[in-house]
Amino acid sequence: MDGTAIEFRDLFAPASSGYAEFRPHYPPELFAFLAGRSPGRRLAWDNATGSGQAAAGLAPHFERVLATDASRAQLAAAPHAVRATGAIARAERCPLRPATVDLITVAQAAHWFDRPAFFAEAKRVLVPGGVIALWCYTLLEIEPAIDARVRTFYADVVGPYWPPGRDLVAAGYRTIEFPFAEFDVPAFAIVLDMTLPALAGYLRTWSATLRYVADRGVDPVAPFIHELAAWWGEPGRLRQARFPLHFRAGIA
Repeated sequence: MDGTAIEFRDLFAPASSGYAEFRPHYPPELFAFLAGRSPGRRLAWDNATGSGQAAAGLAPHFERVLATDASRAQLAAAPHAVRATGAIARAERCPLRPATVDLITVAQAAHWFDRPAFFAEAKRVLVPGGVIALWCYTLLEIEPAIDARVRTFYADVVGPYWPPGRDLVAAGYRTIEFPFAEFDVPAFAIVLDMTLPALAGYLRTWSATLRYVADRGVDPVAPFIHELAAWWGEPGRLRQARFPLHFRAGIA
């Protein structure tokens, strides 16, 4: 993908409540690290906030966090504190004055952007020495037998429905052009306990799953989860899931 914008359609609107409930939250240590690298703590901009997971994590570290998203439904599903200070805005144009932002974050969303336009906007609003951090997570890891079946669902069942840009996530954003002075980020990961119904809820938030349902009119998750139960055990059994995080972070 060359950075050309994917035409915005509110693909996630039908899953906005599920997105808020089932998408994982990021480790607090990540936000403490990014705040520590920022030149100030006045303003952070969480772009394409979705249901506000990253914005909520930033809030303890900054005087103000602006959370923006092009999806009204997604922002409406965010916690009240995020909604109260949020704004409907495309990634490439935000309602901020030049040289006012200490930190820009984009969690699991940069592959949707017109990235040259977004990077130009980021350079416009960042203060000198301001920090920008993009990250994504790849397939969750639970145990080999379950992971293999999730990979099959990902590639063979809903695989044809992944929109353009998913290859950038699969590559951990390493192939994204990044016109900033880059620095390394520690090896953070999301680690949480999941039940089988929680896994089902998470899989139903995938863009490929949503497109599968829109095209075929049936839910591909239900039969997959029924099959997976043989390896999972009782549906309410908690299993630890790990989502490796992949970063591009730099200084303006």
